[in-house]
Amino acid sequence: MRKFLLLLLLWAGSIQAQTIRVSGAVEDSISHRPVAGVTVSVIDDTTKVLTNAFGLFSMGIPRNVAQLLFTREGYRPLQKEVKAGDRLLITLSPIRRIPDAIALAKASARTRQNSNPNYGNVGMGIHAFYNETYGTTYENRFTRAQTQPVSIFAVDVDRAAYSNIRRFLRLKEAVPVDAVRIEEMVNYFHYDYPLPEKGNTMAVYSRYTSCPWEPAHHLLQVALRAKALQTDSLPPSNLVFLIDVSGSMGVPNKLPLLQAAFRILVNNLRPVDKVAIVAYAGTPGIKLPATAGDQKEKILNAIDNLVAGGATAGEAAIKMAYQIAVDEFIPDGNNRVILATDGDFNVGLTSDAEMEELIRQKKESGVLLTCLGFGMKNYKDSKLQSLSSKGNGNFAYIDDLEEASKIFAREFGSTLFTVARDVQTEMTFNPAVVKSYRLIGYENKVYEADTAADKNHGGIVGSGHCAVAMYEIVPRDSVAAADSLLARVKISYRHPLDTVLHTLECGVPARATAFEAAPDDYRFAASVALLGMILRNSAYRGCGDTNMVMDIARKALGKDKEGYRQEFLKMVKQVRKIKR
Repeated sequence: MRKFLLLLLLWAGSIQAQTIRVSGAVEDSISHRPVAGVTVSVIDDTTKVLTNAFGLFSMGIPRNVAQLLFTREGYRPLQKEVKAGDRLLITLSPIRRIPDAIALAKASARTRQNSNPNYGNVGMGIHAFYNETYGTTYENRFTRAQTQPVSIFAVDVDRAAYSNIRRFLRLKEAVPVDAVRIEEMVNYFHYDYPLPEKGNTMAVYSRYTSCPWEPAHHLLQVALRAKALQTDSLPPSNLVFLIDVSGSMGVPNKLPLLQAAFRILVNNLRPVDKVAIVAYAGTPGIKLPATAGDQKEKILNAIDNLVAGGATAGEAAIKMAYQIAVDEFIPDGNNRVILATDGDFNVGLTSDAEMEELIRQKKESGVLLTCLGFGMKNYKDSKLQSLSSKGNGNFAYIDDLEEASKIFAREFGSTLFTVARDVQTEMTFNPAVVKSYRLIGYENKVYEADTAADKNHGGIVGSGHCAVAMYEIVPRDSVAAADSLLARVKISYRHPLDTVLHTLECGVPARATAFEAAPDDYRFAASVALLGMILRNSAYRGCGDTNMVMDIARKALGKDKEGYRQEFLKMVKQVRKIKR
């Protein structure tokens, strides 16, 4: 609420002062979220305005004191006396309607058909925080294994949420709930699970223990490790840098940081690689035609000469970038568009649905997509997340140069070279052992069995990547036989340029061990997941708090060569201060 008020004050203060003027914001009395489309009218006058997408309005009044009327369908009208210069916070009460029995039955049928509680997160809407947008997600619930034993979700190793959360904490600001995607926090870190045996693309590992934040429950972790391509055997790359140079990028933590990040990537290119650069503002333009990777000075000059200014013609730019990638296509190579932006498209197709459809069409060319997010206050996380998932892509948020180095230097191969696509995990739980289960995170990557049957959905996994998923398990009261299976794991995937579906299966024993006896990687991943639940104010965090997170993480730092786990401890301390 304090952030909302601060936004109101900043927004109002930017409006040019007039003799008789009032401004304000309108929020829902229950959810306290901004209400858009409210008609604000002056009684006994023709003056009226509508609140914008963030519930804000500003208007002139005909005299120093006036009566305003606030109306919107679904809310009770409100009348308020205002004076010149007032900055208002108006709260509207929703109208509670008695549901019609027939309409209620139809709605119930739609719910059963389209949005099983455990699969209710796709297309649930957008939430705004300042002028940033985040896709709305609702936590996965516990599901009864007796009635629904199968759980299916797409596997990828997006990590944008973690570095974005870090940005909020460094600024000592509260983290928006919808910015917290727990699987992206967990998969930000490197886990030392063994690589697959030679000749295999994937290896799967599992472990089942007690649950630290809910003693009556158990915790299951499933880790998927991809093969690592040798540096000297990486396929040649055909890259198109698609760079946003619109006016919104003209601040130090956007275009200048973006340019520094791409310099790191260019320094890792080889002679067999080639790069083209498309920059876009009001209209897109080719700043560099396809150029060999050993012509680094030419590529770097093109990057350094980029200047921000103008609107954001995202649609035309994406089409141009994909066309160049197709024209320069390398069979059996790494063909990829790298989109770097704050996500603020405002010319051409702008809705998430329209941009998703465009990207979905373009991915059929065999060109992959990497989305890199930059900046704050008008950062459109929702758009970049949608585009990367629809374009066989990955997604990262770059908040500083260290993060750029992590993505483009230390994890160069895993960021840019895909070893598997359409990757899905299918868990089949044993109802004789499992009473109910809950997938922690992956809310916007869960599929119902009928929509996942064709195996055309899923994420991508890069060279050497490790993807970790966790389930909280409510075991049956009766003690199962020692040789019982808790669940069966089935991984399905395709190779990047192949249509053949490959599968990998294994069983998970039902015998749970002590959490404290689990390896460092297992316990550290659990601590990250618990912090995510705390940031989301989750009803499922049990007795977990930041003290528990700190205690688990400190004892599970392991080798931590790059210091990322130590940095996580600092973030926990920052969360502790904010939560006070």
